[in-house]
Amino acid sequence: MKNKETKVPGRFSRREFLLSTTLASAGLVSFGCKKNNFFGQETGAPGDEGDHLPDIAGMTVKGTVQCNGVGVPGVVVSDGVEVTTTDAGGIYYLPSAKTKGFVFISVPGGYDVATVNTILPVFYHAFKAKASVVETMNFTLTKADNDKYVVLALGDMHLADRNNDIAQFQKGFLPDARETIARYQQMGYKVYGLTLGDMTWDSYWYSNQYSFAQYLSVMKNMNIPVFHTMGNHDNNPYVAADWAAEADFRASLGPTYYSFNLGKVHYIVLDNVEYVNKGGAEGKLGERNYNKVIAADQIAWLKKDLATITDKNTPVILAMHIHLNSNPSALETASLNLTNAADLIDCFSGFSNVNVLTGHTHICYAYENSSSLMEHNSGAVCATWWWTGKNGYAGNQVCKDGAPGGYAIWKFNNTDYQWLYKAIGYDESYQFRAYDLNQVHITAANYAPAATDALLSGYAGAYATKNTGNEILVNVWGYDKRWKVELFENGVTPLAVTRVKEKDPLHIISYEALRLNAGATPTADFCTIASAHLFKARATGPASTVLIKVTDRFGNVYTEMMTRPKALTVSMK
Repeated sequence: MKNKETKVPGRFSRREFLLSTTLASAGLVSFGCKKNNFFGQETGAPGDEGDHLPDIAGMTVKGTVQCNGVGVPGVVVSDGVEVTTTDAGGIYYLPSAKTKGFVFISVPGGYDVATVNTILPVFYHAFKAKASVVETMNFTLTKADNDKYVVLALGDMHLADRNNDIAQFQKGFLPDARETIARYQQMGYKVYGLTLGDMTWDSYWYSNQYSFAQYLSVMKNMNIPVFHTMGNHDNNPYVAADWAAEADFRASLGPTYYSFNLGKVHYIVLDNVEYVNKGGAEGKLGERNYNKVIAADQIAWLKKDLATITDKNTPVILAMHIHLNSNPSALETASLNLTNAADLIDCFSGFSNVNVLTGHTHICYAYENSSSLMEHNSGAVCATWWWTGKNGYAGNQVCKDGAPGGYAIWKFNNTDYQWLYKAIGYDESYQFRAYDLNQVHITAANYAPAATDALLSGYAGAYATKNTGNEILVNVWGYDKRWKVELFENGVTPLAVTRVKEKDPLHIISYEALRLNAGATPTADFCTIASAHLFKARATGPASTVLIKVTDRFGNVYTEMMTRPKALTVSMK
C-alpha cells in the first residue's frame, strides 16, 4: 500500500517534491519553437539547425557542433556507449541504441557551453524518441580563453535540511567559495566547479523532502559552471536497482559519466557506485548498500574516450566518488579499494600525467599509485556530516581525520598546475594544526561534563591518559610524500620528526565528546579515524617555543611559532 500523501506547511508535498526533482533539468532539450525551462530561462530547439542533414543507414543520432554559426571540427560526441568526433564541418553521426538516455559532447578546450540555473553546463541532450527513430541533436559552443583557470573540487556536501546544514552551507561555505572565486577571477582565472559526489543524502530525500531541486536552489549562488559526480547518497532510496535509482540524478544533473576539457586538460567523470539498496521499494527506504565498482560498460566507454587523445602527455583529471585506494599507512603503503581498480588503472596505460580526485571518506590523503597516476582524496565540505558545527556543538567544521571542512583548489596555466586544500573560513596558508600533547588530556570533566570518563575513554584512546612527554603533534592535511615537515625548538634546534598514523584530538572533542554529552551514542561512521598525515616530535621541556615549518611539493612554506603550553579547545587553530 502506498503512503498517504501529506502536505507540510512551507514544504513540498511528496508528489510536488518528485515533480520538482524531475523538472530540475527540464528545458535542457526542446524541439520546435523556443520555450521557458524550469528555471524561467529561454531555451532553443537543438534540432532546428541540423534538420538539413541527410539520414545515414544505421545512424540514429545526428547533428552539429557550432560556435557562432560555424561548425567546430574534432569535437568528441558520445551516447555513453559509442564515441565519435565531428568532421571538418562540425557534423557528427552516431549509431546509438539510446540505452544511456543522452547524447553529450566532450566540451573542447577553448570553449564553454551555456549554463542552466547559473551552474549546470548544458553539454548533453536527452533522447526523446525510441532507438529506431532518428533524432537530431545540435550543440552550441562559445569561445572561452580557459588555458588559465581554477577548479574547485567539492567533496561530500550531504545537504539534507538537518543539523542546521543549510544555514552552515549558506553562512560558511558559500561566502568562502564566492570569495575564492572572486579572488581568482580578479587574477585573470576562469573558475569552474567539480563536485565529487554526495551532494544530497538519500536517507532524507523523502522525510525532509530535500533532494536535487533543493540542492540546486542553494548551489546556484556559486554562479560558476559546476560539473557533477554521482555519489552513493545521490540515489533514490526507494529503488533497489542501480540504473533506476539514478533516474533523479540524470533528470536533474545529466549523465552519470562523461568527459570534458578545460584548456589543455582532459577531464573524465565516472560513476563507481553500483547501488544495491536491498529492501528498497516505493515508500520504503532500503538498506542503501552498494558495490564499489566501475561497471563494464563504463570501462568500455572510457577506453574509447581515451583513444581520442593522441598526446599521452596530456594532463588527465579523473573524478569519481569512492576512493581508489585505502587510507595509506605512515610507511606510504595502501591497497586498492575498488573491485576492479586494476582494470581502471590499466585504461590509463601510456598516459604520463593522471590525477584522480575522490571523496566519500570525509578525510584527506594523497597517494601515488605510480609516477604517472596519483589519487587525491579531498576531504568534505560538510566535514563530519555538519555535526561539529551544529547549533549547540563545537562551532567548528572538522573532518574525521582532523582536517577542517573544506575543498580542493586546482590552479592551471596551460599544462602547469598546482593544488591545495582550502579550509572553509581560513586563508589558503592554513595548512596544518599543531598540538601540545602535554595539554591533550581528554576527560569528561573537561569536554563532556554530562557524560562519564568510562563512556568517553573508549573514544579518547591514548588521550584519556595525561601525557607528560613534551611531545608536539602536527596534522598536515594536504600532505603527500613530497612535502617536508620540520620542527625547531626555540626556533633554532631541529627536533627529530616521525610520521605517525594516529587520531586527531580536536575531532574527538568536537564530535564524540559532544554527542556523549548530549546523551547520544556517536555514530560509528562519523567517529575519528586514524590518519597518516600526522607527525610527532619531542621537545626537551614543556614550555619552550617550537617553530613548525611545513613545505609543500611546490615549495610553498607554511609556519607557526608555537607557544607552549597550548591548550586543546574546540576553537583552536
